[in-house]
Amino acid sequence: MARIKRFTPLQRIFHVLLMAAFLAQGATGLARMYIETPWGKKLSWVFGGYESALTIHKYVGIFMVCGFLLHVLYLVAAIDWRRFPSSLFGPDSLLPHGRDIKHFFLHFGWFLGINKAPQFDRWGYWEKFDYWAVFWGMVIMGSTGLLLAYPLAASRLMPGWGLNVAFWIHRIEAILAMAHVFLIHFFIAHLRRHNFPMDRAMFEGSADLDDTRHERPSWIARLDKAGTLDSVLVPEAKVYRRVLFYLLGYTAVALGFFLLIGGLVNSPYITW
Repeated sequence: MARIKRFTPLQRIFHVLLMAAFLAQGATGLARMYIETPWGKKLSWVFGGYESALTIHKYVGIFMVCGFLLHVLYLVAAIDWRRFPSSLFGPDSLLPHGRDIKHFFLHFGWFLGINKAPQFDRWGYWEKFDYWAVFWGMVIMGSTGLLLAYPLAASRLMPGWGLNVAFWIHRIEAILAMAHVFLIHFFIAHLRRHNFPMDRAMFEGSADLDDTRHERPSWIARLDKAGTLDSVLVPEAKVYRRVLFYLLGYTAVALGFFLLIGGLVNSPYITW
């Protein structure tokens, strides 16, 4: 079965590390947030108790900030500076473009059956939103998290009420991030009819060519016209690797749903 390369090994490593760190942060954060409930106590026990969960949360947070900074350096190195700034707005760029707004409304119209599906290129508008949501989320969560992790140093820079504001920004952004990832991102990546039972692209690095031709016809047509389509075709991964990808993906989904459902069920029993 022919497949087309979508992600490099480095991009896939970034994704796996981000996924693991995000789940760890979600679990340790909720363990502390729900410590008043039996569910929260059991969750914190997994990490060695309330204080241990806090320690893990801090160090994984620092790891994520460092990873984010490395990613920024990766982006700077990946820019085609010879064609800058036009290279930032080409069809292979993840920067938002006016056509993304058009595609959004066309896609919505297609959902309602009033027009044809838009002709997506390499990146859909939802993928760009996912990417930049993580980007701005890292800035917000990272900055407020560092303030909360080192309150004595932070208090030299701001009044005490500033830390209270940082706390609530951190908490609200965390809840929004988990809700988006565990509901919208998981659904798009794994549960859509087009992708079910799982989109292996971010793990395997490639996507089914026929599916891609159907969902991203503009990208395939562009590669075909340039004569580079054959150069990005790759074989399907071995069976044992695909099994590992499914195990990894659905372990993440199961953990995400566990945290989401546990948080929703126990939310009336915590002090906000």
